[in-house]
Formats: sequence, C-alpha cells, structure tokens
Amino acid sequence: MSPAFTIVGAIPMSSDPVRLLMVGCGSMARYHLRIILANFPETAIPVVCDPVEEAYDALLALFSEFGRTPPINVPELSTALADYGKSLDAAFIITPHRLHHAQATACLEAGLDVLLEKPMVMSASEAESLMTARDRCGRLLVVAFQGSLSPQVRKAAEMLRSGELGPILTISGLVWQSWAPMTDGTWRQQPEEAGGGFLFDTGAHMLNTVSDLAGEEFAEVAAWLDNRGRAVDILGVVMGRLESGALVTLNACGDTFPSCSSEVRVLTTKAMIRTGIWGDSLDIQYDEQEGWRPVDVPNSSGVWEQFLAVRGGRITNPSPPEVGLRMARLWDSIRRSAAIGGAPVRCAS
Repeated sequence: MSPAFTIVGAIPMSSDPVRLLMVGCGSMARYHLRIILANFPETAIPVVCDPVEEAYDALLALFSEFGRTPPINVPELSTALADYGKSLDAAFIITPHRLHHAQATACLEAGLDVLLEKPMVMSASEAESLMTARDRCGRLLVVAFQGSLSPQVRKAAEMLRSGELGPILTISGLVWQSWAPMTDGTWRQQPEEAGGGFLFDTGAHMLNTVSDLAGEEFAEVAAWLDNRGRAVDILGVVMGRLESGALVTLNACGDTFPSCSSEVRVLTTKAMIRTGIWGDSLDIQYDEQEGWRPVDVPNSSGVWEQFLAVRGGRITNPSPPEVGLRMARLWDSIRRSAAIGGAPVRCAS
C-alpha cells in the first residue's frame, strides 16, 4: 500500500501512446488510475478486468470526473486477453498477491508489457518462473516498487555506489501505518491470498528500498513478527547483516494512530542520507552543524511515468523481476527466523 495521493506539478508529459489493460479495479488501482488520468492523456484504457461490479463502478466514477471515455469491464482475464489482447500494448496488474504470478504470466504470453504491483509474487520459485516467462516472451516486466522507480532512491544509490560518501556502516528503516484496522475483513489479512501481513504489504516497500540502497545481499537476518491476534503479521522487527558486514535494522508498525509514513537513514563514514521507503524525498547531512541539505532530483508522478520511461528506452529498468526475487528470498529468511523465535538465519542467494 502507498501513502496518500498527490499530483506532482510540472510533470513532463510522455508522448508514448499506450493502450492499457488494467487488471484489478480496487482501491490501489484507483489510486494509480487517478495519477494516470490526471497526467497522461496519451494513455488509453479501453479495457479493465475485475469480477467485482462495485469496484468497476467506483472506477467508472473516476473516468467521469476526468471526462475520459470509460472502459469496458471483462471480468475474466483469459477472455479479456483472447478478445482484446492484440489491440493492447501493456497491462497494469493490481490484484491480490496470490494472483500476480498467473496473471503476469498470462499477460506476458499474450504479448503485453507488464507493470506488476508489489510484492511481485508469493515465493522465490514464482519469481524465477516469471523471470523465465519474461525471457521466453521477450516482453518488459516492471515491478511497481515506488522506491526502485523513484529518481530519489536511484540518486541515493548512485551516490552510495560511487564511493564519494565512504562505505555504508548502518541502515535503519521505519514504516508505520494504521494498517490493521484499515484492512480488517479484507483479503490483505488472509494468509492464503496475501502471503503475509503488514511487513509483506506496505512493508514490502521498506524491504525493497533498503535493499536498493544497500546494493548487496543480506548475509543473515534475525526477525520477530507479532500478529496481535490476527491471522497475519502486524508488527515486525528485523536485524540484518549485509555481506560487507554493514548492519541493518527494520521496524514495521501496522497498528498505530491514523497515519502512513516512513523514514530510511543510511550512515556512512562521511555522511548520512535520509529518504523514505517510497522515495518521496532525499536529503543528505555531512556535518551536524550544517544540518540536512536537500538533494536536487527531478520530480516524478509515480510508477506509470517511470514505466513509460523504461518502455520508451529512456531509462534502464530499475525494478525488473530480479528485485522481486531478491525480496522473496529476504521475506523467506525473515519468516524462517521469526518461526524459530528470532534466531539468526543465513539468507539464500
């Protein structure tokens, strides 16, 4: 899940005409759709796919608000691809996590480029399968991690990789949201549909952004998860050691006051970087007396703009399925440690 919606001013419009299939019409699909309708008039959405009529009706209200031609709804994805696949260019999949692998595979095999909501899949084996499908079909697959697709996180990673800040010593990440009461009674708290709780849903952004900033694999992790009487994790604490020896702490609180925010800090021998798990800001501090300095980075209107930039060859894909595999392996290690009382476990690579 993502923070409250904002439209960034002065976004350069893309000239890429794209005929988009939206798979899923729920609240997160409408969050992304509002950005697309507001900023990308060249993106046509002739078809959507959702079996829930109420979700489709809510989506139609957005098209009416922006004066755009409403799409038709084909509830079954296989039917939508069979009937309209040849007249479409891309699919944006925003559905329960359990469905991601099969739906993304079907869209790739139908010849569509795919933007896939996070977390990419439920397991490492599914991630590897999607990578194989991408290679076999020769299509583009981008995971909708706002962090990886954020110019701010990409700039921070570039600064850290360049060596100008010295080696990384520690990384700390924190995300909090009133997630538990907000998602009560939904698929997000059903383990078989969601694959995890707060740390695998909103917290997936933290796991991914911290991994992007680290630029290397975790060697081992120790983790504790607390369900607070629910079927999935609500609170989580992770301690990790990177292969270089740098230390990482991650804190996820999904049952707090009405809110949704985050902070990530990277301490090196020469500076400290501050950003968020969605990459919505970037600051650096070289000297405590001088305080934080904003790092000048171009604005972005979000994942669709970045997907178009990748598709148009203007940037290299910063969020390929390999990042989904990386996160799946990290999540597996976190669950293994939590299942044995927080004892450290070695991470697969």
